[in-house]
Amino acid sequence: MSTDDARFDIAHLGYVELFTPTFDESKWFFTELLGLREVAADGGSVYLRSWDDYQHHSLKLTAHDTSGIGRLGYRTSSAAALERRVAAIEAAGRGLGWRDGDPGIGKTYTFADPDGHPMDLYWEVEKTAPPAEFAPALKNQAERYPGAPATVRRLDHVNFLAADVETNGTFVRDVLGGRPTEQIRLNTGKIAGQWLTFTNKSYDVVYTEDWTGSNGRLHHIAFATDTREDILRAADVFLENGVHIETGPHKHAIQQTFFLYVYEPGGNRIEFCNPGARLILDPDWDVIEWTEAERSKGQAWGMKTIETFHIHGTPPVPGTH
Repeated sequence: MSTDDARFDIAHLGYVELFTPTFDESKWFFTELLGLREVAADGGSVYLRSWDDYQHHSLKLTAHDTSGIGRLGYRTSSAAALERRVAAIEAAGRGLGWRDGDPGIGKTYTFADPDGHPMDLYWEVEKTAPPAEFAPALKNQAERYPGAPATVRRLDHVNFLAADVETNGTFVRDVLGGRPTEQIRLNTGKIAGQWLTFTNKSYDVVYTEDWTGSNGRLHHIAFATDTREDILRAADVFLENGVHIETGPHKHAIQQTFFLYVYEPGGNRIEFCNPGARLILDPDWDVIEWTEAERSKGQAWGMKTIETFHIHGTPPVPGTH
């Protein structure tokens, strides 16, 4: 299956399920600080949506004995695209079968990437108008702006830790139709990080080398803000509320994203990101490759990458935190 055959069969990243051992505190973080709205609850899970995500939910928060990612959901661009990607996944031997979708989601096909991260594909979604108290003044946004202390606009991307970055990137490219846009190649020739997109955004999913050699772990999930100033304000909000700030605000060299990393109360790393107006419009984009020497210079404005950025992941590996 060539990349061109699969390109744009996946419309976008739809939702992420996040595990947390501190359910109430994590829910407070996402709803009271970030402004996500609770739209449903089911057993030990709550379904949350950021104000300009159009689907039923963008985050499923689930009580668990540890932190980490439960699953990731991609919406396809059509029913036919769903069938094409399912066939490609089954041909690659990564399929797990069909299941009933979560609230607001139609029939769902489950599979896993080579590193073992569980994923969903689906086409049918519930599109309902928000309750009157959340109706926007402008009809071309999903809901009214919530005005939370550290408001985020939408779910932006997921960064997975992986024992083998290149194998997972190849799977996303050849089976799911993603396009790699930037990557890090070490002096050994090994790819240590790869950024891939399904859209005209510069990236939707990232794979980063897991220094522990573990499988199926999460590096971070990211939410987009309207402006850089929103991220600076968020840093003040987190400082006042005792939320651990890992690094930033600053600007990445790779992808040029303005960023802030924090740990939500359950221990999962959350990024606040603002990529500005950077889009990948070139249909035959050449992958930008960064060398080990170039990455050793740190971020765009010279700040060195903090050590925990390479060793903190969820669920935690004993002795690495």
